[in-house]
Amino acid sequence: MQLSDFDFDLPERLIATRPARPRTAARLLLAEGDRIEDRHVRDLVGIFRPGDRLVLNNTRVIPARLTGTRTRGEAEARVEVTLMEPAAAGGWRAMAKPLRKLKPGETIRFSDALSAEVAEKGETDLRLVFDRAGAAFDAALAEAGAMPLPPYIAARRAPDTQDDEDYQTVFARHAGAVAAPTASLHFDRPLLEALAARGVGFTEVTLHVGAGTFLPVKVEDVTTHRMHAEWGEVTETAAAEIAATKAAGGRVIPVGTTALRLIESAAASGAIRPWRGETDIFIYPGYRFRVTDALMTNFHLPKSTLLMLVSALMGQERIRAIYDHAVRHDYRFFSYGDASLLIPGG
Repeated sequence: MQLSDFDFDLPERLIATRPARPRTAARLLLAEGDRIEDRHVRDLVGIFRPGDRLVLNNTRVIPARLTGTRTRGEAEARVEVTLMEPAAAGGWRAMAKPLRKLKPGETIRFSDALSAEVAEKGETDLRLVFDRAGAAFDAALAEAGAMPLPPYIAARRAPDTQDDEDYQTVFARHAGAVAAPTASLHFDRPLLEALAARGVGFTEVTLHVGAGTFLPVKVEDVTTHRMHAEWGEVTETAAAEIAATKAAGGRVIPVGTTALRLIESAAASGAIRPWRGETDIFIYPGYRFRVTDALMTNFHLPKSTLLMLVSALMGQERIRAIYDHAVRHDYRFFSYGDASLLIPGG
């Protein structure tokens, strides 16, 4: 299975830099078996069935982009930092520009209320130890930081205050992600309430999406690719709700690839179980899904692990046809783009 098998031509004009407003006005490509329909997210109320269960990732994106200064004697230098994930040794792993000019032991000052010491430096990133912890750190970070927009958006415009709302789901609860579970950005409170009234169930899980989600695949034989690890949790309640839906004949539909990867990790034994820890599950064609019946997700980058995941669910030829339709019909791609609802078989 070669990396080139997952390539396609994407016009730059289809890369969304702002979301649809309202959220539910985004377009929705409904692919069920061999059928494709052009719909909108607001139509989900008539598409999902009573007894379906949507699995939502309730992680909260932190304002992980920081700009600070490093001082040596009389000289000051600007430093740009993007937090990646909490480090096992304490503090945060982070990317920095310019990384090569930073030295262990130096302090980067981000605001009057937030500074960090460079504890370690590697070839590609470093470990920072901040002078605040807990609620004090959260408050200082909220004041000094900006939303960590994906590279393909950040290359086209700077983050602004509108992203504080746009790049956060309406059910975000547990802080720790440095990238949003973007399929969930399409939901607002009225849509969630309408779906609940129809008899659709909701289960919340937590997967803190890391910066590694944007890393390219660098091997030609995709089966040798190693995924980045991300921390997640499926609670006892969440596992019981999913198991009950399966037992009753309902469909389990994760909203986003992060929720899918997490529940499939928790079902590695064959049945969904409570689960907590780091997952580096890599789903590509040939994978046997344990609990996932369908998937709502945005449109993904060429040659990405997420394109491989949807190809595993729907089949490679079917995904090529779906993405060809999306490009020809001007669907908007990536994090702020439109959505798809992928239902195998049918």
